[in-house]
Amino acid sequence: MELSGDKILPVNRELVWKHLTDPEILLECIPGCSELTGTLEEGFEAVVTQKIGPVKATFKGMVKFEDIVVRQSYTMVGEGKGGAAGIASGLARVSFADSEEGTLLIYEVEAAMKGKIAQLGSRLVSGVAKKLADKFFTNFQEKVAELNPDNTIPDSS
Repeated sequence: MELSGDKILPVNRELVWKHLTDPEILLECIPGCSELTGTLEEGFEAVVTQKIGPVKATFKGMVKFEDIVVRQSYTMVGEGKGGAAGIASGLARVSFADSEEGTLLIYEVEAAMKGKIAQLGSRLVSGVAKKLADKFFTNFQEKVAELNPDNTIPDSS
């Protein structure tokens, strides 16, 4: 399964980078995430509960970061085990570019499922994955706006 998209965030790249690498902020933004610990350098351990069709599962997994170019891009590679529900694995390439409105965030995701979840069918799983990605970025946009209430682009110099 593949997903891609982009979002414009009303702050400079430095703040987007800071927030997208902060486990406390990510914990608040990732749908269904109840635990998130770690660092960009070491990777993050997470516990996420999701319902996909009739299957509800709690996934425990690890996300590592590769190809890190500070304030420009990184690749996340991870796997989560959801017991009898199955295993989810994938990678996400995330990059940042300057925009007149702030920062353009671009993402490309490749994901695979094994187990009960994979048996639900690719349309259902893809639809849920798209909704979760959209929800994450909506949550992230709202968090960035909350942390930057005047909606101005701070000078990073």
